[in-house]
Amino acid sequence: MTLDGLAARVHYSKGQLSKVETGRQRPTAELARLCDGAVGAGGALAALAPTAAGPAQPSRRLVMTAGAASALALGVPSAPVPAAAEGVADAVGGQLLDGVRALFEQFRRLGQTAPASVVLPALAAQTRSLPALAHGVAARSARDLYVMASRYAEFTGWMAQESGDDAAALAWTDHAVRLAEKAGDHDLAAYALVRRGLVALYAGDAGATVDLVQAAQSSRLPARIRGLAAQREAQGHALGGDRDACLRALDRARTFLGRAADTGGDGTPIVGTTHLGDPAAMALGWCLLDLGLPRQAAEALDQEIVRIPAQATRTRVRYGARRALSHAVAGEIDHACAVARPLLAEGEALASATIRVDLHRLSRVLARHPRNAAVRSLAPHLAAALHDTAPTAPVREAVPRA
Repeated sequence: MTLDGLAARVHYSKGQLSKVETGRQRPTAELARLCDGAVGAGGALAALAPTAAGPAQPSRRLVMTAGAASALALGVPSAPVPAAAEGVADAVGGQLLDGVRALFEQFRRLGQTAPASVVLPALAAQTRSLPALAHGVAARSARDLYVMASRYAEFTGWMAQESGDDAAALAWTDHAVRLAEKAGDHDLAAYALVRRGLVALYAGDAGATVDLVQAAQSSRLPARIRGLAAQREAQGHALGGDRDACLRALDRARTFLGRAADTGGDGTPIVGTTHLGDPAAMALGWCLLDLGLPRQAAEALDQEIVRIPAQATRTRVRYGARRALSHAVAGEIDHACAVARPLLAEGEALASATIRVDLHRLSRVLARHPRNAAVRSLAPHLAAALHDTAPTAPVREAVPRA
């Protein structure tokens, strides 16, 4: 294959590729993945590329050991749930539970449309207060309140990650596990590994992503958790350039998620996203970009993005940014700019650390086409979005201590 031929496939200039070929310029991880996909190297080229984690990205050691380290600082009230007067306790507990569930749905909706840093303080305060409500109600209601508290804590962890504080995200996730265990729900500990896998994925650590979520696929676990774990494993394999392992994991994800119920039978919110029509199909589009197949990634994301509900703004912008990036990497610069433009104003309003990762990548790809009219038109809006969504400091909300 000539340099001209390779340049046409990976949408880098012949001059840039020549500098890499002769050792005058180091290849980026993205270029390595594109070359890997173009020549069918099965991850060998992707594995050779140097990786550089950004300053806000956690180390693999942090991701793997944060659970043990934070255990000293986490916990929930250890006093047993008292047995109150049966009739009154049941009535009070039921009313409390209804209110807590309704408020949680409001927080979830707010998290789709408002900056995570704005949602986080009120959400964290509510999460800290919930265990106290379990005292003075009947045992069954107390158990359900602890389950709901665990869902609050898990969502608080996601808002912390979106605010740019990965350490707090991991700590809140650990807290969610402890709350769930007080209610006898031991499955959330497995889902916590899926959440940790997401932190590792955005840190660019393919190995940690796969290692974490493989432990969350035991046959005793609910099908939904196994499916979400397999989906995250696929993303980890894609980041590492292992196409076959990625596709096998996606097949497992599709099978398990197909078996899972859409909602909790007892009214308990399900874990994970509720806004993707086919999570495995969306994950395929996500993975294809990391496998160096941007055109196929764009086609898959084009098909799935229209299924996201209009009110799910954060989800739509997050995957929309990935979609725009896929089109840009595939050389469809004008279309990438057209896809990105309506997302930028919403992205500014959301102030999302995860969305910002793909917007930065999009900015770097578009910078290779400074003479393109669509790029010049989009550039100030993209720069403003990246500037406005960059938090000056993580929003820190103290995790409850024992």
